[in-house]
Amino acid sequence: MRFNLRPRADEFYDFFKEAADNLVKGAAILSELSLPDADHQSISDRLVDTEHANDDVTHRMLRTLNSTFVTPFDREDIYQLGSQLDDVMDHMEAVGNLIYLYGLSKLPSLPREMHELIEVLIASADQTLQAMSRLKSMRDLEPYWIEVNRLENEGDRAYRMLLVRLFSGEYDALTVMKLKEVADELEAAADAFEHVANTVETIAVKES
Repeated sequence: MRFNLRPRADEFYDFFKEAADNLVKGAAILSELSLPDADHQSISDRLVDTEHANDDVTHRMLRTLNSTFVTPFDREDIYQLGSQLDDVMDHMEAVGNLIYLYGLSKLPSLPREMHELIEVLIASADQTLQAMSRLKSMRDLEPYWIEVNRLENEGDRAYRMLLVRLFSGEYDALTVMKLKEVADELEAAADAFEHVANTVETIAVKES
């Protein structure tokens, strides 16, 4: 394997920004679930396409990492950050897939708390994209991880209220099981955004 001793300085930062941009696109697609005439199959299909695009970013980043001798910061942190960004997209894709495959579009509407969790993902994606644009300079990153932590806590509250609603008797047992699996993916996506923020904080501390 040919190693590049002098990588283009912006190469890894470009990968991170591209991945974060995919997360913004994925969250925007999920937001369509709140529309009264939402096309659930289209939402699922477009999330799959976005997830595949993000996989491509991750693979290109890993190929570059494996063929680069000098990296802008720790190789382990580059690998972890790239993998965690990909994890977020995987969870968002799962949300759209499960809602479509489980036939949850037949419900009059999804629980309000699910839409609140999606709003958390939209805000977290926006914060992450802004942070990836500042990663190279390592400046003004602390407000990012503080805000993502706050959003994750907000998501936890919405998730707990969603569980209360699911087990209130409003839905039949099978629907509860289906909605619970979707809820778990939404919470996992919010958690995954926080994992990204924690890794950025670790990188910033190391590089300070």
